Amino acid sequence: MKTILQQIAEKERQNEKAERDSINAELSNPATSSDRRNFLKKAVLGGIALGGMMHLSIEDTIAQTTQKVQRSSSPSDLKITDMRYATVMRKHIIRIDTNQGIYGLGEVRDGADVRYALMLKSRILSLNPCNVEMIFKIIRQFGYHGRQGGGVCAVEMALWDLTGKAYNVPAWQLLGGRYRDKVRLYADTPDAGDAVKFAETMKKRVEDQGFTWLKMDLGIHVVAKNPDSLVNSKFWDGAAGQYDLRTYMGYGNTLHPFTQVQITDKGLAGLAEYVESVRNAVGYEMPLCADHFGHFDVNNSIRFGKAMEKYRLAWLEDMVPWFDIQGNKTLSDALETPVLTGEDIYCLKDGFKPLIDARAVDIIHPDLGSSGGLLETKRIGDYAEENGVAMAMHMAGSPVCLMANVHCAAATQNFLSLEHHSVDNPNWESVVKMTGSQPMITKGFANVPLDSPGLGIELNEEVCKKFLPPNTKQYFDPTPEWDQKQSHDRLWS
Repeated sequence: MKTILQQIAEKERQNEKAERDSINAELSNPATSSDRRNFLKKAVLGGIALGGMMHLSIEDTIAQTTQKVQRSSSPSDLKITDMRYATVMRKHIIRIDTNQGIYGLGEVRDGADVRYALMLKSRILSLNPCNVEMIFKIIRQFGYHGRQGGGVCAVEMALWDLTGKAYNVPAWQLLGGRYRDKVRLYADTPDAGDAVKFAETMKKRVEDQGFTWLKMDLGIHVVAKNPDSLVNSKFWDGAAGQYDLRTYMGYGNTLHPFTQVQITDKGLAGLAEYVESVRNAVGYEMPLCADHFGHFDVNNSIRFGKAMEKYRLAWLEDMVPWFDIQGNKTLSDALETPVLTGEDIYCLKDGFKPLIDARAVDIIHPDLGSSGGLLETKRIGDYAEENGVAMAMHMAGSPVCLMANVHCAAATQNFLSLEHHSVDNPNWESVVKMTGSQPMITKGFANVPLDSPGLGIELNEEVCKKFLPPNTKQYFDPTPEWDQKQSHDRLWS
């Protein structure tokens, strides 16, 4: 065996000599650029001489010679050189480039302005993308609750993708390892407007698409057209659920306690009938959660929740605003059905910690696109776990955002299920290509990348370019207007 290894070592030495001679010739060429020279010098230093391993055991020698070493990257010398973006299927995907040719992909949360991310470019240029936590502390102050956290989180996603590629490991490995190989998805299913048709759609989710967790919209919009179902709804333009957020004093911008919309017994009976039709279609084995109730106060939330208890819903989502800690606790204490909130909360300390400390909810529900990104969301989940609170995850983005969530969910023990918001879009998955051996989704479960670095995806450019916004061909064009920092950002003196 040792003779065979010596023969392999000699052949390897010859190959390495030929490679070094080729590199030295290129280094001697006056036409070789300085960046290329630096890269070539690192390549020479990065070579592994098998002949020097003969003192190792056979097992160690084989391990050393068969490991996958990415020699195209020197992580300690990586620097961010650019940030660009493309809008695909109305989702803003950012790309952070480096001096070594590798890049990372991130996504600005659905409904957020891409400029939330672009304005961070000047703060991160020339920094090493592998220092993810340090960079996050620099840019964290520019995020806030709701969609305003979308830029910071997009950058954080891209940094983990980059770091994983630099070290040739999946993002979940950088977060501490994985608890699962598959991530359970729940299918978001918007209201079809007809109870029978909606029940048929939900049955299709289970039998044809393989989902094992379902979600439905369940609110006052279901009974809004039924006489005597609601009190004070006609005063509000859009109380049935379609409201204009630009109208500051309108229904959509009025906090729940201030609308005085109430649900009558007849309205509750109509809602119960609606849920029963869905339950009969999918059965009781299937977790079924609910969202989008409307803006009414805690008292009506309790009445609503009690009327739904016999249907054993998996959770009631955002019945009162997330920042109403006492309101959520009152609701949670009054109901058997789990209470959940969190998709608009930014970061652990200022957002989720008060809810968790007060035991105001049974389940937290961060959206990684606004909660702080992969590491912060894992920290949120870990803190919730320490306090006996489970975590589901909200997601309404592209496959880029989905895969960021998959890595975080894989690394977080108290995880329940991750939202899939584009189940019925046949082109949705095709905007990316998986770089590993597994498909993205198999029958209601996302596969955790086990053999591909970073987020485990690359963009399918041909498909992406088909779904750019109308009347634009902008696709990762240069963004020099965001290069210069023009403010003093420190929050203390």
